[in-house]
Amino acid sequence: MQVAGFTFIRNALKYDYPVVEAITSILPLCDYLVVAVGKSEDDTLELVRSIGDPKIHILETEWDDSLREGGRVLAVETDKAFQAIPAEYDWCFYIQADECVHEADHAAIRAAMERYLDDPETEGLLFQYRHFYGSYDYVGAGRKWYRREVRIIRNNKEIRSYRDAQGFRTASGRKLQVRPIPAHIYHYGWVKHPAAQQRKQQNFNKLWHSDEVVEERVGQAEMFPYDGSEPLLRYDGTHPAVMLPRIRAVNWQFAGDPLQARWTWKDRLSNWVERMTGWRPGEYRNYVQRGSR
Repeated sequence: MQVAGFTFIRNALKYDYPVVEAITSILPLCDYLVVAVGKSEDDTLELVRSIGDPKIHILETEWDDSLREGGRVLAVETDKAFQAIPAEYDWCFYIQADECVHEADHAAIRAAMERYLDDPETEGLLFQYRHFYGSYDYVGAGRKWYRREVRIIRNNKEIRSYRDAQGFRTASGRKLQVRPIPAHIYHYGWVKHPAAQQRKQQNFNKLWHSDEVVEERVGQAEMFPYDGSEPLLRYDGTHPAVMLPRIRAVNWQFAGDPLQARWTWKDRLSNWVERMTGWRPGEYRNYVQRGSR
């Protein structure tokens, strides 16, 4: 079994993306790894090169910033990296620049790839998610946070990144058949210094919306308002080892308080149903989940 990783990045330093941590978190599971590095306004290319692992292959790209509808440019850049993976690799492990895998899950991930290697009906592997918000001590608990997503796919070049690169479908638009595995993706996109988060939001929203809409939604404030209203849960587990230096270097205060969260009645009802049945009403699923075996 041979495994290739792939990801994409632009302006990692400017917007404080933990892309080095993301890449190194999956490197032990990969025999080859493609990083599509977009033309940047900072030293992102040198940052990726500094990892210095011979398994890493850099693909220099230029983003089409006219693809603003639905974050389409993110899927285009994902596809560039995926298409650059040679045919001899069986599985392809996708990691975004603000995601990491915990080393404690490596054995389970490798076991799942081996288990389903010869099962043609398994087109991908489905991970659980932990979305950190404002601080490394809290995870988002509201309904806007997706619980699961596909991060390992077969090296089938008929598969495409879908919409804003959250997941995948075939070129014909069919959802992938996937198996759930006992492993998590740690998502750190909402844990940044408030100034870096605000810069990211001003830029990131331009991938979806007009300048006028971005101005209305994000504005020109210098700091992102972590105002304590986001529904949160305290996280008492461990983080991937690759993230520990970044966690130790935290230089901002987060005033989040799970007890002060403003839950809507719909969220409260959804939470109750999920606790009772395991089913989340209205959950978005861009895949067909098959049972594990």
